[in-house]
Amino acid sequence: MTSTSTNSGRSERRATSDHPVTPDGRYLVVRGRLWRRSDPKLSDEDRERLVSALMSARRGVATARRTSDGQAEGAAHEAVDATKRALGERGPVWWDDGALDYNRHMARNTPYADWFGGLD
Repeated sequence: MTSTSTNSGRSERRATSDHPVTPDGRYLVVRGRLWRRSDPKLSDEDRERLVSALMSARRGVATARRTSDGQAEGAAHEAVDATKRALGERGPVWWDDGALDYNRHMARNTPYADWFGGLD
């Protein structure tokens, strides 16, 4: 991810060219699948703190799997889920216009199909 400045001076995260972002900024596309982006209303500090916590929780999942510790793995998965919800990537949507959530849907099967089909 790279950061660019917006008119308001606040840093905005944009996906690399490998992962296009939908025109409304709600999703990035990975291998044709839509993945909800973080809530843009989060401060840079909060986003960095949450991403750090997410990476730690994911490392916890990997460690628990390597040691075959089912209880630790479950706790680590719960930490991943809680952090992704805090980021706005899961749970209630962060937009307020009533649009449906297409997280994890194939782009070609959503209202983004024409846009996606026009990408190189």
